[in-house]
Amino acid sequence: MGKVSDALAERRAAWDEWYANSKLAAVALGSLAVLLGATLLQVSFGAYPLTLAEAWHTVFDPEVLFSTAAWHAFLLGGGLPEWFTRQQLIVWNIRLPRILVGILVGANLAVSGAIFQIVTRNELASPYVLGISDGAGLVVLVTLTFVSSLLPVMPVLAALGGAIAFLIVYAIAWKNGTSPVRLVLAGVVVGTVFGSVQRALFFFIDDLSVVMSAQAWLSGSLLGTDWGQVRLALPFTVLALALALAVTRHLDVLLLGEETARSLGMPVEKMRFAVAGIAILSTAAAIAVAGLVGFVGLIVPHMVRNIVGSDSQRLLLGCLFLGPALLVGADVGARLALSPVQLPVGIITGLVGGPYFLYLMRKKKDLGSV
Repeated sequence: MGKVSDALAERRAAWDEWYANSKLAAVALGSLAVLLGATLLQVSFGAYPLTLAEAWHTVFDPEVLFSTAAWHAFLLGGGLPEWFTRQQLIVWNIRLPRILVGILVGANLAVSGAIFQIVTRNELASPYVLGISDGAGLVVLVTLTFVSSLLPVMPVLAALGGAIAFLIVYAIAWKNGTSPVRLVLAGVVVGTVFGSVQRALFFFIDDLSVVMSAQAWLSGSLLGTDWGQVRLALPFTVLALALALAVTRHLDVLLLGEETARSLGMPVEKMRFAVAGIAILSTAAAIAVAGLVGFVGLIVPHMVRNIVGSDSQRLLLGCLFLGPALLVGADVGARLALSPVQLPVGIITGLVGGPYFLYLMRKKKDLGSV
């Protein structure tokens, strides 16, 4: 009888695993479909319009896709090959970099939001709510305004600002431990203070063009991004996401609670801060190139968790797909909603994220803890 029950339990576990993986595959395929559609729309519209067929053939043009000279210019800088046509130049050097930056930013914000929710065991946590974005943003704004020579290392500086903000939030929330409510309240306080300092900086900027660009950056925008932003964010993104996927087992243990994690031999506080450091680096890579894009780190982990469950590896993988799809799709809306006026993408994510957050508040009775 025991062998039969064990066999049934194994079959049930195998079925649950297959079912969860199939839902993850559905999230990935759906996100890729949305991303592809948004990419073709983004590439098609502009002062030089293209049909969807022309956009498809130019994006997947093998002459460019398999050109080492072209990718050398894209990823390492330098001049583009002379054989580039006008259409290839517009698509590959102007429109596609904006999409690629959107992919990097969406993936970074979604994964960092998922990590912060796990680390704090608080489903209200996100880089924005915890004040991390405002801390990183303050450093980036100071760099953009006063020390532009440090732009090549801006993600590192942003990570430093985000880390300081996180330490302040944790210190404020600590009282013989932390709680989901105290962490959120501390994050709101720190974010408000850092945001006030950001706005105060505008009184010390004399150049109107710098004011306008900084204001767009504070709203979260992909307007004007190029391969330079891709080169700036890509290495930090790859590093942060690789580290995030490498610690998924530790994240699962943290989800069990502090006492259980300690009983399993985990140094909880050291691990929590190490994992938070990964999320801060990921957030910084996004903020350095796109500014303060809100709500992506909050709502994407919720959406993925509702589909694939709380397993950390599946959650992060789902965020890797859904985050870029949401942000690139939102950027298409930001570009086309009031054409020819282009809105910052942060406005669209706020318009989507706000109602979704209210929906969560109405639906869940125990909102606050994972």
